[in-house]
Amino acid sequence: MSILTTLRTLALTFSIGLILLLSIGIQAKELKTANTHEFLLSNGMKVIVKEDHRAPTVAHMVWYRAGSIDEVNGKTGVAHVLEHMMFKGTKKLKPGDFSKQVAAVGGRDNAFTSKDYTAYFQQIEKSHLEKMMALESDRMANLQISEDEFAKEIQVVMEERRLRTDDQASAIVYEQLIAAAFINSPYRNPIIGWMDDLKNMTYRDALEWYQDWYAPNNAVLVVAGDVVPTEVLALAQKYYGVIPTKKIRDRKPQNEVPQIGVRRIQVKAPAENPDVTFAWKVPKIEPSDVKQIDPYALSVLAGILDGHANSRLNRSLVRDLRLADSVDASYGMTGRGPQLFGISASPAKGKTIAEIEKKIRLILNEIRQSGVTEAELNRVKSQLLSSQIYKRDSIFAQAMEIGMSEMNGISWRYLDEILFNIQAVTSADIQKVVEKYFIDDALTVATLEPQSIKEKNAAAQRAPAGMRH
Repeated sequence: MSILTTLRTLALTFSIGLILLLSIGIQAKELKTANTHEFLLSNGMKVIVKEDHRAPTVAHMVWYRAGSIDEVNGKTGVAHVLEHMMFKGTKKLKPGDFSKQVAAVGGRDNAFTSKDYTAYFQQIEKSHLEKMMALESDRMANLQISEDEFAKEIQVVMEERRLRTDDQASAIVYEQLIAAAFINSPYRNPIIGWMDDLKNMTYRDALEWYQDWYAPNNAVLVVAGDVVPTEVLALAQKYYGVIPTKKIRDRKPQNEVPQIGVRRIQVKAPAENPDVTFAWKVPKIEPSDVKQIDPYALSVLAGILDGHANSRLNRSLVRDLRLADSVDASYGMTGRGPQLFGISASPAKGKTIAEIEKKIRLILNEIRQSGVTEAELNRVKSQLLSSQIYKRDSIFAQAMEIGMSEMNGISWRYLDEILFNIQAVTSADIQKVVEKYFIDDALTVATLEPQSIKEKNAAAQRAPAGMRH
């Protein structure tokens, strides 16, 4: 079968599935809430089980509500560093043994840190779930952080920062943009931490973070797959339920101060082409009011601006006017801290950033005045809806969605409501959010001024081996 034929078949399958989905209407609400069960252990640990019996596999995840948003100045990056140290042994395991034991039963494991949380997961055949709980609960309660292991691992983290941020122009621009957009919110700090903080971090900083935040009453266990909820609960009580509750440190609100004018920064970094990013402060879904329409209108707006090849930004800036080689829009509806709506563009040869900014403002103003078409609305809503439905084909993705929602203070019970709130967005709602939030007093602009890549490479060749990234 040719690639073109395959694509046509997939497109037809997608269309038929979407038509069937839309035809059942409100019944689609049952797709998420069915077969999901929530329990609370006596030590305060929440347990959420999602049954999916299509394959004999399980995703086992432990989520801690502790991310870079909880860090303090001078210790940025410690949440991510502790994630690394969680694989360095317990009273029972030597460094590296955790992942070896997961691999020995044919599973895979990993972890990730965000601004809002840190999570650890294993994907295994269902008969090995108990072993995963034994392993994960062991490091929740008995992690060992030695000075020697920390000294080695902090070098790994610093090299990760060099490779993923310091040597990547786009990452540098993003990091500088966030730091400029936020004045006092901890969101201004990079998840991986500032290099100077990493250089001065000690094993005691990581140990303190572990002692402060890693407790059953600050965690959520998510198990998705071919399981029986009562059996999962029994295992959770056996392994996690015996871990004592901790007094969790008080969290300060750290609300971002009001912005009182447009902020513009210029970033110089080795790159081939210039780039510009516009970021407006916008609202998120609040756990206390998941029905507030503005976040959903912003999500649909992002899809209208940059959801497909014929979206407004791509059609105008890239295809018709050829002002940009690429353009994109992004927005996240949830988070513990403030959110941004971003538009980025890379100017085409001979075009300027000023021309791009002028056109983007014209496009937004056109939406503000005239709204969007029903065709645009329907297309984006269908894309958002279908992406959610297809996501549910993955056990891992289902567990991820539940965990992320819970960490941001939104119960899994609202996931379908969020989906249907998106379907309720109107053109007038989109006009309203453009009018209200896309203003200069909420705008930060970061411009990349390319520096010579040849000079950077020459400097790297001249540097001693120990200094090369």
